[in-house]
Amino acid sequence: MSVTIKTAMEIERMREAGRLLAQVHQDLGHALREGMTTWEIDRLGEEMIRSLGCVPSFLNYQGYPASVCVSVNDEVVHGIPSKERYIKEGDIVSLDIGLIWEGYHSDAARTHGIGTISREASLLIERTRESFFQGIQYARAGRRLHEISAAIGDYAESFDYGVVYDLCGHGIGTHLHEEPEIPNFRQRKKGLKLKAGMTLAIEPMINAGAPDVEWLEDEWTVVTYDGSLSAHYENTVLITDGEPEILTLTEEEKA
Repeated sequence: MSVTIKTAMEIERMREAGRLLAQVHQDLGHALREGMTTWEIDRLGEEMIRSLGCVPSFLNYQGYPASVCVSVNDEVVHGIPSKERYIKEGDIVSLDIGLIWEGYHSDAARTHGIGTISREASLLIERTRESFFQGIQYARAGRRLHEISAAIGDYAESFDYGVVYDLCGHGIGTHLHEEPEIPNFRQRKKGLKLKAGMTLAIEPMINAGAPDVEWLEDEWTVVTYDGSLSAHYENTVLITDGEPEILTLTEEEKA
């Protein structure tokens, strides 16, 4: 599959898919409470997606059994919701969600603190988010893809964080995962030249400790190898000739 350039009609559908996903993220983020199970978070997220006339992107995707990836503390991504896993005060919880509207996908992730969290955790969440914004300064037509990667990685590593090497962002459109892959660390090659109409899911995954990760026996959940905290921040982004358009920002983030 080659990198797709979206038409004006496709861009409008991507915009709407992004707007609806941002609404789900905002509402589900507000609903998080100590004592909820990760299964309850997933069930609520799926209800929100379907109430908007959309379909969850992740449910049964390559066998994934839920609509929301709920990853807690040292879980980097792809945590499987469980009726036995309760979130508690001080946890950090990453919600990675995708939905389909009119055949087009949007994909975004946010990491939330439950109640009062440690300063270390708060800074990790804040800096992971900022690494995304450092990267998308280069997300415009004529720039190189790996300028985004380098800016994300350089910023995160300036705090001695571990940037996950084994997972990356991706193109997005009528498929959840399209070309190109988007690493979150500096590359030796330049990468492809960005063109207006590309839509990308840019998603820093940053560990408080080392960059190394491992997969649990469920073959989905990725955790930090050293048990350190991990944060995740992702948006679906439209490349234009000028400033990039972030399609999945919540209304609160725009304010």
